[in-house]
Amino acid sequence: MKADGGVSPACAGGFSPSWRGGGKGVGDGLGRHPQPTPFPPAALIARPAPGRCRQPMATVRGSPGLPALLRLLLLLGAGGSRPGTADRCSWRGSGLSREPRSRAVEQVHLRCTEGSLEWMYPTRALRVVLEPNLSSAQHTTVCIKPASDFQGANIYVERAGQLHLVLSEAEGARPHHVSCFSAHRPQRVALFLQASPQRDISRRTASFQYELLSNQSTAGPDFKKMALVEAMCRPCDNVELLMAICSSDFVVKGSIRNVSHDSENHMSRVDVSVQRVYRQKNRIFQQDEGSGEWRGPIRTLLQCKVKKGGGDFLFTGNEHFGEAWLGCAPRFKDFMFVYRAARERGANPCEFELN
Repeated sequence: MKADGGVSPACAGGFSPSWRGGGKGVGDGLGRHPQPTPFPPAALIARPAPGRCRQPMATVRGSPGLPALLRLLLLLGAGGSRPGTADRCSWRGSGLSREPRSRAVEQVHLRCTEGSLEWMYPTRALRVVLEPNLSSAQHTTVCIKPASDFQGANIYVERAGQLHLVLSEAEGARPHHVSCFSAHRPQRVALFLQASPQRDISRRTASFQYELLSNQSTAGPDFKKMALVEAMCRPCDNVELLMAICSSDFVVKGSIRNVSHDSENHMSRVDVSVQRVYRQKNRIFQQDEGSGEWRGPIRTLLQCKVKKGGGDFLFTGNEHFGEAWLGCAPRFKDFMFVYRAARERGANPCEFELN
């Protein structure tokens, strides 16, 4: 929230092309961009500047394991689909289920824009092909969030016959770490997981969530503008606000219980007491068994300097990797004024239940 009692939302390393808010409209509300985003800048791979996604991936050319990796890639033709538990979006399997003498790199095909993978007891290598059913090539960024106990493998992306490191085993162990890279062929992105050498058979699991993000939709932050904190933290204008209530993953009315800050991961957390849930994609906002009160956490970017403000707000935003990220968040009375005026003019892009 801002000094005037409003809340400035934020995104960190997440998803959306337009964070501009403009000074007009609900200026003392929570915040800006209608499309939130999830990763703290520090969580993103980019070392030089917080909040920037590392676009060019470091090639593994010259890495110690590269010759072996290339030989494994040549064996792909002999490899089949990987045994394990799978649906169109996620896969779960074990390296112990493979033939001990097999040198083939087995493959997993996933056909969604988001999902997860869990590879227990990683051995040799696994090739994961993301083949979402897209009507257009608008999803051009891939983000991977490793589990907190990620270990046992390194992750590469295949590009023009070469492997580029996306996530090392050491990086996967860091909390809140998210790695993003551009997808040259969004309809087919190939990831290559190389198991790390192990001296024993203790259990290790290389598991992660993935999301394919659109640079042309309003579903997330613009990576090119992620360094422009002023633009990211501005309040939404009226047009953005009206679109946010139609397209956001969650829309709730509530007040702010508490605001906490995580300087290490460049995030702020807004704990919300919810009066009404208009929409939510998953069960982030839930009823407390003890008090019966509906509550839920919303994350924002630390640089937006969110502070606790009184009164009721309309919180909107998107969900990424199971977390809610703040988008537009005006004071509720200001939202009502904007929406009613737009409806009288026939300018509201969707109907919103007022009662």
